[in-house]
Amino acid sequence: MLRPVQLTFLGAAGEVTGSCYLVDTGEVKFLIECGMRQGGAQADAANRRFAFEPRDIAFVLLSHAHIDHSGLIPRLMAQGFGGPVYATRATCELLGVMLPDSGYLQEKEAEREGGEPLYTLEQARRSLERLQAVEYGEEVRVHPAVRCRWRDAGHILGSAILEIRAGNTKIVFSGDLGQPGHPVVEDPTPVGEADVLLVESTYGNRNHKSMTQTLDEFAYALNDTLASRRGNVVIPAFAVGRTQDILAIMGELQRAGRLPKLNAYVDSPMATAATEITLRHTTLPAVDRVRFTESVEDSMAINAVKAGAVIISASGMCEGGRIKHHLRHNLSRPECAIVFAGFQAAGTLGRRIVDGAESVRMWGEDYPVRARVFTIGGLSAHADRDALLAWLAKFRQPPRQTWMVHGELLAAHALRDAVRERFGWQAEVPAHGLTIDLTA
Repeated sequence: MLRPVQLTFLGAAGEVTGSCYLVDTGEVKFLIECGMRQGGAQADAANRRFAFEPRDIAFVLLSHAHIDHSGLIPRLMAQGFGGPVYATRATCELLGVMLPDSGYLQEKEAEREGGEPLYTLEQARRSLERLQAVEYGEEVRVHPAVRCRWRDAGHILGSAILEIRAGNTKIVFSGDLGQPGHPVVEDPTPVGEADVLLVESTYGNRNHKSMTQTLDEFAYALNDTLASRRGNVVIPAFAVGRTQDILAIMGELQRAGRLPKLNAYVDSPMATAATEITLRHTTLPAVDRVRFTESVEDSMAINAVKAGAVIISASGMCEGGRIKHHLRHNLSRPECAIVFAGFQAAGTLGRRIVDGAESVRMWGEDYPVRARVFTIGGLSAHADRDALLAWLAKFRQPPRQTWMVHGELLAAHALRDAVRERFGWQAEVPAHGLTIDLTA
């Protein structure tokens, strides 16, 4: 008699961040993802406790390097996990930058707040010893009863769709699927079959603007702010993926003569390192007059620039990092613009600004929002509703179970309804903590 294979939704169920799924085959327990929740005190509290014993986890399978998918690996190891973490080669390279950076930020935040860091820089560095690189298309026997293959997800450098065979059950986890036709990365790889499918639904209820419209809007935001209003443009951007996309698009617009003279600053050591890694794997269109800052002094010097600057800085949801300092110096200036080029999760500072807050609080002070706010959804590295449905349409037969993950409830339910209507599949939105039998 076959043992049931169970999966428990421990993150990114009814929410976008905190990706984590526990699989128990009866012979082995492993994690798909080990991501950090983002968005306020409640998220921080959730990040500090695991719903399982870390020592019981044999290995971790990662789809890509973003912190909401990988950021709790150092804490997992610090609490007893001793197994390998499998990811694509490019993801391992990026994690070599991102996890130590996260550990550094955790320590600094703890110093400011007077608490204990989620994990330390040293713990993050030691966790890198657990990484095991795999290649796209390669099937790896990660356990006698478990095999996994990584397919290109087209989201960021190294991002992957996971095809996992646990016993006689094939689990497909989409990870974060990219929007087709974007710069730097390939389009998501089609998958033909699955017994159980976990598909992201971040934009499951809406479509992005076309790339033509997106480039027009992006060019307008920069031209009007820099040339007409003589202010600065601040772009909160994920250091990995989004920063490189923005540089590629700016390079294309400059080559087409669609941007004014400007001074571009990439103010994030992690984004600088990620760009160097990206250039080892692919090429980017050149951007004139772009400076990559490293030191705190270089970052602070940007604050003296009152006009003509495009400041690209992390974090992408404005929850930490140098971006908050640039917001402090530009958010209340009506001649400036804040350009959001990625999803802003509920509870984050970026989401409050996008939702039209008249003022926001940073470091105990209120800052009025007087700068114009642009949301350029077409630059998102996440597939929109139509792109998600097009990827799902490539399955040759319906999965036995389909679960909408990585979406706020409205988006997840909208995609579920569309999948039921268009394909007639059995599709559901999981609750956090739900355990399902994958062999049923």
